[in-house]
Amino acid sequence: MDLGIKGRKALVNGGSAGMGRGAALALAREGAEVFISARGAERLEATCAAIAAETGASVHAIKADHASDEGRDAILAACPDPDIFVATCAPPPFTGDFRDVSREEFEKSVATALLSPIDYIKAVSGPMMARRWGRIVNISTGAAKYPAAMRVLSGPPRAALANYCHAISKELARYNVTVNSILPGMHHTPGIEEMMNPRAAKNGRTYDEEVAAFVKAVRIPAGRFGDAEDLGAMVAMLCSAQASFVTGQSLVVDGGMGTSIF
Repeated sequence: MDLGIKGRKALVNGGSAGMGRGAALALAREGAEVFISARGAERLEATCAAIAAETGASVHAIKADHASDEGRDAILAACPDPDIFVATCAPPPFTGDFRDVSREEFEKSVATALLSPIDYIKAVSGPMMARRWGRIVNISTGAAKYPAAMRVLSGPPRAALANYCHAISKELARYNVTVNSILPGMHHTPGIEEMMNPRAAKNGRTYDEEVAAFVKAVRIPAGRFGDAEDLGAMVAMLCSAQASFVTGQSLVVDGGMGTSIF
């Protein structure tokens, strides 16, 4: 299916690995010109080169911390008026006792997962409204809808982001600018590997064995973790020309783990 975004300019923050990389790859496969920001130069350059080689798309690397003022200035200077904006970030760590989570940890999470995407949305939405075409997608977390104590650094700020995006979607819709969120459950990503590998070592298991135990413990009906490239394809779907009547929504992609029907 042709998503109707060939030649569109897409900015993917946090797109050098994981679900952000999956989104960048999916958009490049559809013929978009893709700008990818990330903090680490080596992985970023390798990702851009690999996506360009596979798809033939123009893929540009922007080495910057998208959550900092300096990084935001650099990113928007390199891509000031994208047709498509995708926001994601490295997941914060799982937490133990909620009372041990510091104010500084919360402030960092809020700055990265809530305030940063809001700043970008405010910056890119004006040109989108002027050209009467734009797609904004946040790669968020299932914990925004289904709270869990071990995800208190992840769910609350992104739940607030979903609230914000639903509110502004009412203002943007008349200009053919949509804003939606993907709420993923557990997917195989480098960030998840960094979380699971220490658990595996502590329990005397391999990564795959630890994942299997986690899947069983939290009862994921699909019986596995998700694939980051599949998640990226869902992002691209929401960025398509055909998705112009979908806005202000949060789509859960969690292998059936959630318990609500809406």
